[in-house]
Amino acid sequence: MQDFVFYFEEGWKHIISSDALDHQLFIAALAAIYTLRDWKQVLILVTAFTIGHSLTLALSVLDIVRINSKLVEVLIPVTIVITAFSNLFQRKFTPRTVRINYFLALFFGLIHGLGFANSIRMMLASDQSLGWGLFGFNVGLEAGQLVVVLVLLLFAKIILDFFRVERREYVIFVSAAVFGLSAVMVLERI
Repeated sequence: MQDFVFYFEEGWKHIISSDALDHQLFIAALAAIYTLRDWKQVLILVTAFTIGHSLTLALSVLDIVRINSKLVEVLIPVTIVITAFSNLFQRKFTPRTVRINYFLALFFGLIHGLGFANSIRMMLASDQSLGWGLFGFNVGLEAGQLVVVLVLLLFAKIILDFFRVERREYVIFVSAAVFGLSAVMVLERI
């Protein structure tokens, strides 16, 4: 159980820490098109990201997949730019029209998983309880993502309901901000 707690904290910090801006921006880009009423869809979305992230993390730790870390560090903000950019073209926010986000979350989660894989590979590979380590990390990751999403959805509720901002305008504002910050990250990492 001690291993689980240790890796849970690592997963939590992977999303919540100040060094996790790229992951927070990706979650913001994914969640920007949702409201608090859509919490079930967002839960599935976050879980899709965790599944993709977990898959490549496990494959990397088991040394089945290995990709140049500098390439991955550039690709991570590229995934954010693409996700934020796709939000700019959303006109209707029905479950059918936002399904692309599930694909983006799962597929880009694969890339994000590679980002942390290099630093956790040695830690988990030398550990006797690889399964518990991966499980704890992923549960911590999921918990951290849910907190970030909850904050974002509450922020959206305040902006949309209290300030009476149109949903489309809110999505454009958040997505454009995320796009801009992520584009700068891409340029810095190149």
